[in-house]
Amino acid sequence: MQFSNAISEFRTPFTKNPLLIVMAAAFAALWGFTLAGTPDIANWLLENTLVFLGLAGLFLGYRRVQLSDLSYVLIFVYLCLHVYGAMYTYSENPFGFWLMETFDQGRNHYDRIVHFGFGFLLAYPMRELFLVAFNAPAWVAWLLPIEFTLSISALYELIEYGVADIFFPAQGTAYLGTQGDVWDAQKDIMLALVGAAVATSIVSAIKKKFRIE
Repeated sequence: MQFSNAISEFRTPFTKNPLLIVMAAAFAALWGFTLAGTPDIANWLLENTLVFLGLAGLFLGYRRVQLSDLSYVLIFVYLCLHVYGAMYTYSENPFGFWLMETFDQGRNHYDRIVHFGFGFLLAYPMRELFLVAFNAPAWVAWLLPIEFTLSISALYELIEYGVADIFFPAQGTAYLGTQGDVWDAQKDIMLALVGAAVATSIVSAIKKKFRIE
């Protein structure tokens, strides 16, 4: 097996790529575990709506648009972070409470971790997507992941507003998870933006240092 960390002409079919098969099986197991262990099935379904849509897009578009193995690893890590948070809701996540007690914090910061991870972990896959699917110029492919992270994060906050105030008010408080912070939405957007900027800066620096296209 050849692990790809950048776009290349050589692509391994899914059924012949052990890494993708293992990640798919591991995620399915984790996903099932979170479903079986969630105390709020309605919230779990709500939190995982975008996961269903995202996985459907990856599956249906795999033959036409194949990213590097590194991108799929980053996507896998982000999805694991998200579904683990969705099991309890971000604001009630046990790992977040452990961090809060260990580092004497005033709130559960698991949501901050996931929002930062959204930008940091998905910026590189987004860059590859723009290059492969849309033939974007290299400089545009560096800029768009940051812009899309900002846009998608803002859109997600609007979706949260719609869920909490209009469509599913019963799940609204748990879904929002603001924990009394009136600037929660703005901080979430900022962290995602910072994550994307950090990721693209690191990748750009590595490519320049080793003269990788």
